[in-house]
Amino acid sequence: MSHLSEAAAKQINEICDRYASERTPLMMILSDIQKEYGYIPLEVQELVSERTGIPVAEIYGVVTFYSFFSLTPKGKYVIGCCLGTACYVKGAQQVIDKFSEILGIKAGETTADGMFTIDALRCIGACGIAPAVSINGKVYPKVSVSAVSGIIDEYRAKENN
Repeated sequence: MSHLSEAAAKQINEICDRYASERTPLMMILSDIQKEYGYIPLEVQELVSERTGIPVAEIYGVVTFYSFFSLTPKGKYVIGCCLGTACYVKGAQQVIDKFSEILGIKAGETTADGMFTIDALRCIGACGIAPAVSINGKVYPKVSVSAVSGIIDEYRAKENN
């Protein structure tokens, strides 16, 4: 989406129109765009600004503040490692470090093949099953460092079938 196609611009305009009657439409618009494209680059923010009258700086502030929005494309499988207090105390840092070691990327990065992204999350509300990891909505409870390799293999196997 680096150069916005006519079809993409049309769809983004339609998303903006969907919420034209809302008093504060920004979160809904950005959420729909994120769901549709997986990220919200600057040129999309500029289009949303033109359509809504909301300054680009405000839109950028929202996109960068909330972790579920992204400025860059994410991998097919987004590995969300919770680093909230309960997870951290139970070894979440070592778990995320192992994902990073195996995949060769840091938190916030995506593998070169576009398959995996690692996200460091603050709290996913799964304190009772800490340390918790979520991948595209599937939650893995009490993840140990030794389980990380198997989790990655599970998703790589999906691609080979």
